[in-house]
Amino acid sequence: MVVTLVTIFIIGYFFIAMEHPLKINKTASALMLGTLLWTVFVFCNATFDPSMDSDTWHKFISGHLVENLGETAEIVFFLLGAMTIVTLIEDYQGFRVITDKITTTDKKKLLWVISILTFFLSALLDNMTTAIVMVALLRKLIADKKERWLYAGMVILAANAGGAWSPIGDVTTIMLWISGQVTTVNIIVKTLIASLVCMVVPVLIIGSTLKGEIQRPEESNSGVEIPVKLRKLVLFMGIAALIFVPVFKTITHLPPYLGMLFGLAILWVTTEILSRKYEKEGHKLPTAVSTLEHIDTPTILFFLGILMAVSCLKVSGILGSLATGLNGAFGTEAPGFFFIDLIIGVLSAVVDNVPLVAAAMGMYPLGDGAIFDVNHPFWEFLAYCAGTGGSLLIIGSAAGVAVMGMEKIDFIWYLKKISLLALAGYIAGAIVFILMDVTLFEQVAWLRDLA
Repeated sequence: MVVTLVTIFIIGYFFIAMEHPLKINKTASALMLGTLLWTVFVFCNATFDPSMDSDTWHKFISGHLVENLGETAEIVFFLLGAMTIVTLIEDYQGFRVITDKITTTDKKKLLWVISILTFFLSALLDNMTTAIVMVALLRKLIADKKERWLYAGMVILAANAGGAWSPIGDVTTIMLWISGQVTTVNIIVKTLIASLVCMVVPVLIIGSTLKGEIQRPEESNSGVEIPVKLRKLVLFMGIAALIFVPVFKTITHLPPYLGMLFGLAILWVTTEILSRKYEKEGHKLPTAVSTLEHIDTPTILFFLGILMAVSCLKVSGILGSLATGLNGAFGTEAPGFFFIDLIIGVLSAVVDNVPLVAAAMGMYPLGDGAIFDVNHPFWEFLAYCAGTGGSLLIIGSAAGVAVMGMEKIDFIWYLKKISLLALAGYIAGAIVFILMDVTLFEQVAWLRDLA
């Protein structure tokens, strides 16, 4: 059973990782992987537990399917609500309220402005959406393609670093936050400085090589103009809806997706009213209905497929065995669990960080006898590593894949120009996190043990 399920998982991962060369969308591969694993698993009762009869086994499978689908649906509906809100802001040109304020043409100064803006915008939105917005901005600011590529590479680093410390900034942090491994205030306090260092170090390195002014492209006025007051209204309401989510969870203790859907409902009603009002004056404004028509549904279905695949590995006991192996190799005390997180972070540059974090959550479940309890440094460092490690390769994160698709950035170019910068930031941030978390006594003990 174990060999069969692991083999299917590896083959499915191969198709996901080789999406572009094989020209098969990773969503199709993920859905195939998730459904196939559960289908095969249902025929493995003799290997898993021979004492179960057929009826008991199918009830066992159905119960775990419903339970894991419920946990997965919380993340899926959260992402659906968040993506709809952000896309609605884009449709109303709300982000222009921010981007129109950038007037500098100095290369070094622009790099800092873009990186800092991306870092904090990613914490409010998500790293993929932020990367898309910032690349759209770069096209208005930088005419030269190769220069724009360099800034786009830094956008990937800043977006991933900015999303890692916010409970709503990166899908992996969202997963940890929704499932209860981390809490809002704790994840911000423990990972903000490390994430900031991860962004600042590459900016300092590349900024020292930049000189002169950038050349801006010619202005283009194509497209429908949304009135400025409506841009501001939808932007502020959308951001308020996103910020409201952690507040909602803290006050009500209800799942975050309810707060996200409530915020979407308010914005939905508002845009419906605006659309009716301005249609009478000759304008046709977007609504949530029109926005949902071009929402990134494949991405949502990808998360559904991959999370269900990982849940099968968890129920079958494979992740538990893997956790036992890692515990035996590195231990569950510092510095052992730090190495486990660092390995997961590096792996996230090769494979998607969503299933890696889902696997870690399955390997170390919460509850009675949990190895890593709520707000344990393992989970906080995992959020940092999984969120920023994907920057090591352009295909290692949703932000990187989005930018690669928009700007047609070459894989080898990114490897030569950006990957070492990303590695420097990743290691620097990791060191800062560990030094902040470990007491001086423990640091001295580490040195003594190493000696």
